[in-house]
Amino acid sequence: MKKKNYVTRGLALKISLFAGMLALSGVANADQFGVQLAGGVADHHVHKLDLGVVWDPGLNWWYIGDWHFTVVGEGHVAWWHTDEGNVHENVGEIGFTPVLRFIKGSGAIRPYFEAGAGVRLLTSPTISSHYSLGSAFQFADMVGVGAQFGNRQQYQVGYRFQHVSNASIKEPNPGINFSQLYLQYNF
Repeated sequence: MKKKNYVTRGLALKISLFAGMLALSGVANADQFGVQLAGGVADHHVHKLDLGVVWDPGLNWWYIGDWHFTVVGEGHVAWWHTDEGNVHENVGEIGFTPVLRFIKGSGAIRPYFEAGAGVRLLTSPTISSHYSLGSAFQFADMVGVGAQFGNRQQYQVGYRFQHVSNASIKEPNPGINFSQLYLQYNF
């Protein structure tokens, strides 16, 4: 059983490193990047503070009127805190998510809809003595809405619903759902 745990952690680390290298290789050729700050809440009195780095390679396609699709890459480092547990009141998170957006192409305020799925690595899967996510390696999928604005379209604000779970690669797998608000500044 111990050997399987090392194999799972090794695989999770390799996937996370690959995703990170892929993200960093693109940043060198980035058309635009930004910094994102998010706060969220979940069940079991879990609060989340998230810092993200966003890369927008400028890929736009499938225009429908004044709307189009685009994709951005997001790298995240987050801190979870709960006052419910006696095992880990603080949990760290690191991960990467590609995000697909459907955004209005012009105007002072440009609304968008977004969806993404990525990977996360937690410092501990155990939140409290009676709540564990089963493994440190997790998948994170999300849907959201937001708007981009500013004289250079440099600001973004949005809401996301995020589900974090290990997709049953290890039991237990209760998952956790976050409601998040975020602010972003694009350089």
